[in-house]
Amino acid sequence: MSRTVALALGSGGARGFAHIGVIQVLEERGFEVCAVAGSSMGALVGGVMAAGRLKDFTDWAVSLKQRDVLRLIDPKWAAAGAMGADRLINHLNEFLTDVEIENLPIPYTAVATDIEARREVWFQKGLLRSAIRASIAIPGVITPVVIDGRLLADGGLLNPVPIEPTAASGAELTVAVSLQAPRASQEPTSPVRAAAAPQWVEEWRGRFRQVFRTRTPKATAPTALPDDLRIGHVLGLSLDAMQDLIARYRMAGLPPDIHITVPVSASGILDFHRAADLVAIGRELTMKALDDAGY
Repeated sequence: MSRTVALALGSGGARGFAHIGVIQVLEERGFEVCAVAGSSMGALVGGVMAAGRLKDFTDWAVSLKQRDVLRLIDPKWAAAGAMGADRLINHLNEFLTDVEIENLPIPYTAVATDIEARREVWFQKGLLRSAIRASIAIPGVITPVVIDGRLLADGGLLNPVPIEPTAASGAELTVAVSLQAPRASQEPTSPVRAAAAPQWVEEWRGRFRQVFRTRTPKATAPTALPDDLRIGHVLGLSLDAMQDLIARYRMAGLPPDIHITVPVSASGILDFHRAADLVAIGRELTMKALDDAGY
């Protein structure tokens, strides 16, 4: 008899292709997904899985080249984001069709953020593709949408790994997949204190800590930015930092049975041409997590 599992699939742009590898390994190990909730890319992969089209979606994703990704971009230079998602959603209609969430074979929740009311929105009814479009609206990158009078953006802004919608599923296990690497064990979680002006005590303390390869940063004149730094990279790093913190706080109150964490270094948020690598990473991390947990 197969074990039932509730899946919480996190946000993180292209790294979300790792969710595919997670699902593949769970199915290969005999688990039955009885509920799925997702934010952003987690909502997309979870929705495609719930619609029974994950294999076709995977075949399409791993075939993407960088030029194919560029063709899916819908520039919106004067709008509320750098790009729309209409071309992408239209292309995904092959997988999402006109199915309504309440008619999916397993309970599904897409999480979006009402950025005016500052609250989560859980889509558990209505058109699957509309719910996903709202959930994937990365601020500054993909334009937000208006549904039922709400201005909606990426679900990861408030709930990067949405475990709560699956809490009543009755699953034997809850598996959460976040797309930000855990903080290094030797790195403190407390805020870093920085001095805006040199003081002899701070200078002495800084030299002392440098001996032990730790130091308190001190504000000095800015240096030149890296030549290859782009706005997408800055947005990605900023969102990763915010979502990692939010996810850790929220999971402390409702911890999953198994937590799979995909490293931030695996890819940038817009590296959609790296699907095959990310699926493989998801598989590897899931196998290790299940082995460690005795499954």
